[in-house]
Amino acid sequence: MLAAGLRVSEVVTRKAIDRTPWARFCFRWACRCLGLRIHQHGSPSDDTVLFVSNHISWSDIPILGSLAPIRFLSKAEVGQWPVIGWLARQAGTLFIRRGGGQARRVRDQIIENLQAEENVLVYPEGTTSAGLTVLPFHGLLLNAAPESKTPIQPVTIAYRRDGRPDHLAPFIGDDEFHSHLLRMLKQPSARVDVVFHAPVYPSDQAPTGELAVRLRETVLDGLTRIYSGEYDEPVTDLFRTGDDPGLPHLPSLHGGPRSPDQSTG
Repeated sequence: MLAAGLRVSEVVTRKAIDRTPWARFCFRWACRCLGLRIHQHGSPSDDTVLFVSNHISWSDIPILGSLAPIRFLSKAEVGQWPVIGWLARQAGTLFIRRGGGQARRVRDQIIENLQAEENVLVYPEGTTSAGLTVLPFHGLLLNAAPESKTPIQPVTIAYRRDGRPDHLAPFIGDDEFHSHLLRMLKQPSARVDVVFHAPVYPSDQAPTGELAVRLRETVLDGLTRIYSGEYDEPVTDLFRTGDDPGLPHLPSLHGGPRSPDQSTG
């Protein structure tokens, strides 16, 4: 309803609306509805960055989208999902289809977004994993950072249940969205740790393969440290599912004071 309202408002006023604060608001509510207990370690950069993260589930998107203003890169199939695909497009998601030189065109689009001071997140693994390790990183899309003179900020995400890697969160194989969602909702809430590592400033001359290996090692190190319990204390529990959720006010459709969630890009 909110996305439809924004679209109607754009048609009536003939003015584009910045969807970033609205998307973050919806992402935060989605995380609460899922009962996720999110703990953030480190902070997203104040400057425009290319985020790179390991990928475990579709729920990575609302989690990371609630913590920073981000434009996501997703496989083309998600754009065909009922309702979800339309919402993803409304939130400014960039879609990529395997083969046919699509990756290079998407890389050029990412460069354009970064140069416009919009954060973009890519999943260099190219697919989801069980979350026990980090798959090899593909380097083609990473080239968008040095070509746009933009730093890269690695991010690690991990799901745990009863102190162990959560076996319900991974969205892999032939799993279907609706059945996976129901399984998650039927179980007690999972703990999610998100680590924002220090930004990396790649050189134009740095081999893409070496950059991909370096970033993967950083993300994997974060995963190892999460599972070892290193980040358990102290923690910042960002989302409370009980009373006093402390939600931010929605921004105005017609300007006015900036919302605390408004992108500074």
